[in-house]
Amino acid sequence: MSERLPIIRQLDQLAEIARGTGETYLRYSMGPDADAHQTSCDYESGLELPGLSAVPLTPPRWWRRPVADWLARQVCKYAQLGDADADRCAWIFTGRQVARGPDHEPLVADPRPLAILSESLVDQARRRYHERFEVGRDSRG
Repeated sequence: MSERLPIIRQLDQLAEIARGTGETYLRYSMGPDADAHQTSCDYESGLELPGLSAVPLTPPRWWRRPVADWLARQVCKYAQLGDADADRCAWIFTGRQVARGPDHEPLVADPRPLAILSESLVDQARRRYHERFEVGRDSRG
């Protein structure tokens, strides 16, 4: 399945999908084929979760900055998962949110893969994230 998915190479392309497909999610894993018949696990408790843990790509209503800024931030939040394992990829999908995980992330059932994100897109996201955000800043100032 994943070898037939389109590869997204530009943030602008990802923005078009995120604006027009309903709720869209990102996942760093071994890919859609590996995730097709499983759910995520809460490793601290050992409990199986009722869906795949995911990163939301659809900007919330309160977001007033460009969609590409939101996407850059979201792609970068868990990019270390892809960096840590060369067999993992970033892929996007739609599905049915069924719950929230232990880190308040969406848990999504019935995933419908849309595309794979290229490494060059992840690099673009990193650059934009570091150029347009105060990375690491928190409420302590």
